[in-house]
Amino acid sequence: MEVPGLDRVQRRGRRSLKQRLERFRDKRWQIAQCAIAAGIAWLIAKDLLGHDVPVFAPIAAVVSLGTSYAQRLRRVAEVTAGVAIGVFLGDLLVVWLGSGPWQIALIVGLAMTTAVLLDAGTLFVNQAAVQALFVAALVPGAGESLLRWTDALVGGAVALVAATVVPAAPLRRPREQAAAVLSKVAELLRGAGDVMDDGDVERALDLLADARATDHLVRRLQAAADEGMAVVASSPFRVRHRPGIRRMADIVDPLDRALRSTRVLVRQVTVAAYRRRPVPHAYALLAADLASAIDEMVAHLHVDEPADAVRDRLLDVGRATAAVERVDELSAEVVLAQLRSVIADLLMLTGMGQLEATDALPPPRS
Repeated sequence: MEVPGLDRVQRRGRRSLKQRLERFRDKRWQIAQCAIAAGIAWLIAKDLLGHDVPVFAPIAAVVSLGTSYAQRLRRVAEVTAGVAIGVFLGDLLVVWLGSGPWQIALIVGLAMTTAVLLDAGTLFVNQAAVQALFVAALVPGAGESLLRWTDALVGGAVALVAATVVPAAPLRRPREQAAAVLSKVAELLRGAGDVMDDGDVERALDLLADARATDHLVRRLQAAADEGMAVVASSPFRVRHRPGIRRMADIVDPLDRALRSTRVLVRQVTVAAYRRRPVPHAYALLAADLASAIDEMVAHLHVDEPADAVRDRLLDVGRATAAVERVDELSAEVVLAQLRSVIADLLMLTGMGQLEATDALPPPRS
């Protein structure tokens, strides 16, 4: 017995699993880097410096590195400074007040207040509180607080060195993700063209569901661009890649606009199919031509070339939208207008401004 909507639920489940696996693939280097840095920090603090249980050395290394390349240097500074403030206040107040529930509450509150008054970041404040808590709760013996601070320095130093060792993947990922967004736009345009021709409502609804599930692509593109910029900012070995990463960061917004416009186009095509409103075959051909031009843009991205070379191809499709046949059907007119909107958004990827891209499309014939 076939359960209504079961296939759609299964597709969404598979899509969700695929997205989780993609997130792991994006973060696998950072995970490995944190694990290795934690082991090295422990080795240095215990075997080289002779600390008995240097637990905070690996903790500082992992917290400083994290799974993001963004603001790694700042995290190292905040972790180390937070430890210093927390250990100092914790030691001082434990000597005066002793250790117990109300003392812990007071010490943590004072440590966090001090960090906030120093206009520190969230990580600084949290580390000050955690270290004050450690001191108040564990009551370390003479000299052990200094060891904890030294452990933080060890972990921070290991993280600082590790932060400069970055693979090429974060530098390629913005291009790869931009290509993935454009490929999805091309796929949706081809699907919309098929629906324009056959008017299949079920296919249209599936296509619309697929289009509405594309927000994660732009989020991943933005994250990839941010990570790329963070890498070239923190690693002296990757500074030469800054112009290319900057170029990718600049196209995030136009790509987002293009994908949004394509979703609106798919929705209009779905509405036309649902209401049995015919759409001229010429409009489907325009969608196919536009998808083909996008394929060319994707090919340029894969070889790290700017998309400027595809501008003429996009303008040709834009001129075709002005010369195509017009019909007395509102749904079809909306579809045509949305096709032109997608073209204008894509032209912005070639370096044109928003008004320039809009003005580059001749008005449709009346």
